[in-house]
Amino acid sequence: MSTISATMVKELREKTGAGIMDCKGALAECDGDMSKAVDFLRKKGLATAAKRAGRSMTEGIIEVYIHMNNKLGVLVEVNCETDFVAKNDDFKEFAKNIAMHIAATNPVGIRPEDVPEETINREKEIYRGQVLEMGKPEKIADKIVEGKMQKYFKESCLMNQVYVRDPDITVEDLLNEMIAKIGENISIKRFARFRIGEL
Repeated sequence: MSTISATMVKELREKTGAGIMDCKGALAECDGDMSKAVDFLRKKGLATAAKRAGRSMTEGIIEVYIHMNNKLGVLVEVNCETDFVAKNDDFKEFAKNIAMHIAATNPVGIRPEDVPEETINREKEIYRGQVLEMGKPEKIADKIVEGKMQKYFKESCLMNQVYVRDPDITVEDLLNEMIAKIGENISIKRFARFRIGEL
């Protein structure tokens, strides 16, 4: 087994935000392999997030992000369990990063179930028209449309989107890492994105 140095622990901490002992344990578990240790901690974070999912969240903050030309702004509500965490700098930075991500990607909802049915039906009709135009038979068209809708949800729903500041993770991964780091249930409750000239 390879020796786990303080430098390796520090590097893993910077990459994941996990605690010193968790980083040491992950590196030991993965025989010093940095990328495996990152994945190990992500999976652990996911398990921690699942355990905390049932807890109620009555605290939190509303974060504002205004783009530098003052023509684009985002309001986002991020909830947590305690006022102590709501005042935590890491939590505030997470909320700010989510607001910036929303400004950049313009999601249609937080999760696929938040997308209005009329929007889903409109997208399906467009995709179906495209597929039939290509001369595909009806029964194959349905499968292709389904695949295109999965891609649409991945690109258009906040939790499924690739995080703009780290293309290796989704916003949901980022949220789960934050839950593991903070030790409380956290939820992105709602958001509003405003752009000059748009309704």
